[in-house]
Amino acid sequence: MTRTVDSPVSPADRIGARVVASGAVLIAAVSVFAVIRGALDVFGAVVTVRMPVHDAAAPTLSGIDGIRSAEYIQANVAFATLPAAARWMLLLEGALPALAIIGVCAVAWWLGVSLVRARPFRRTMSTTIGLAACLVAAGGMFGQLCGGIGRGMIVDHLAGTDPDVYEVFPAFAIDLNLAPLGWAFALALVATAFEVGHRLQRDTEGLV
Repeated sequence: MTRTVDSPVSPADRIGARVVASGAVLIAAVSVFAVIRGALDVFGAVVTVRMPVHDAAAPTLSGIDGIRSAEYIQANVAFATLPAAARWMLLLEGALPALAIIGVCAVAWWLGVSLVRARPFRRTMSTTIGLAACLVAAGGMFGQLCGGIGRGMIVDHLAGTDPDVYEVFPAFAIDLNLAPLGWAFALALVATAFEVGHRLQRDTEGLV
């Protein structure tokens, strides 16, 4: 006599998985659009770049009651000409994190599909999540580095005609954000959990 085993995934779980998978596809599409839009902006005739500045005084803010002093540490600067290498670095600053988001969304979509099929602990799932963790770490950290290098190239370009530009812009500056590393470690832990889950699922199927 054959016994029918109910699926461990309920209809509500399937609906939730489909929603998550669809949302992941939508976010990935938006990220692709953001990369294209960033490329058009960076390689346009006039490029606006947020540049770090050497503690420029902000007299407008200083005049407000309750504010003792105020300084600008960044300024949006519109450039008519930029070196091609600097443009590519600025493009990578935004494109690399966006590619990491696309990778995470791909993992979320694949996980959603696997949940719908009641096979979340696939052999390739842990590897895929591990690759996404690497993308998040590399995209986040190298993106920031490319931004710093690109702005340094811009300052060097300006210094070719006006050496005093170093008194306004630092030669190299990067506002390091370690959050991508934290997210990468979290994804790596999830990848380990899926690897353990796959082994348990395989052992359980071997006992049935």
